[in-house]
Amino acid sequence: MEHLETAKMNRRTFLKKMVLTGLGGILTSSFGYGYARFIEPAQLTVTHHIISHPLIPKEFTGTKLLQFSDVHLGHYYGLQRFRHTIAKINELQPDIVLFTGDLLHEPNKYPHIDAVADALSHIRAPLGKFSIYGNHDHGGYGTDIYRHIMEKAGFRMLVNEHVLIRRQHGRFIAIAGSDDMMLGRPNFAKMVESIPDSTYTILLLHEPDGAIQTNHYPVHLQLSGHSHGGQVQLPFIGPLITPPLSEKYYEGFYRIRHLTLYVNRGLGTTRVPLRFLSPPELTVFTLQHRA
Repeated sequence: MEHLETAKMNRRTFLKKMVLTGLGGILTSSFGYGYARFIEPAQLTVTHHIISHPLIPKEFTGTKLLQFSDVHLGHYYGLQRFRHTIAKINELQPDIVLFTGDLLHEPNKYPHIDAVADALSHIRAPLGKFSIYGNHDHGGYGTDIYRHIMEKAGFRMLVNEHVLIRRQHGRFIAIAGSDDMMLGRPNFAKMVESIPDSTYTILLLHEPDGAIQTNHYPVHLQLSGHSHGGQVQLPFIGPLITPPLSEKYYEGFYRIRHLTLYVNRGLGTTRVPLRFLSPPELTVFTLQHRA
């Protein structure tokens, strides 16, 4: 059995290497490269999902949460495009906005810090705007730079902590945020400590494979980014390269025991400025009480 599993892995590795070699030829053609470099990265998509659960209070039915992630400003993603994205966010009229990390590609080298904060400050969300650290937010001596931007823009930073979001009649849900798993110091136990029993809890965690650990805590929905959906995918093959801690879960919905995980494809790019079959994404979740 072990021999069979090893053989399968070897075949998969060989196939991926062959595909990567072929992909280089495809993307060097004028059309293939032009599409992956200029067209798909600019094709912003909006995905809509209904999240129903018995612990979501009836008062929260119809509440809209919007997730965006992995902007990587400065790595072929400019402020003008970001402002257009923010206008789209406001057009969708979310009640809560959630940013799941990696705002600037290299924080200590980015020259327009105040302009980014000003752009983010225009996002409207009557029940609050919340953010967490990604690995690029800590990297490049960016920890304090990122926090300054988000707090100036009216976002509540969640670092191993949670907040209770209240509606009428005092009913509430919890939004928890972890520190980044790669460059931060996540503490899941501290993060959920004192959340009242039977509270519907949404976790923001940059790296999706962290769900392997977080499913052991009283969390119902985990929202992650980091993977960029693989950035470059091929039919029948899937993503060619995914960052560490997004190798198991890289796009869309997954179920891990009682936990539902959603992985957003992000807005910008990293490593190479290409997207193929993995367009940038805003995700809107509408909450619904399930009897």
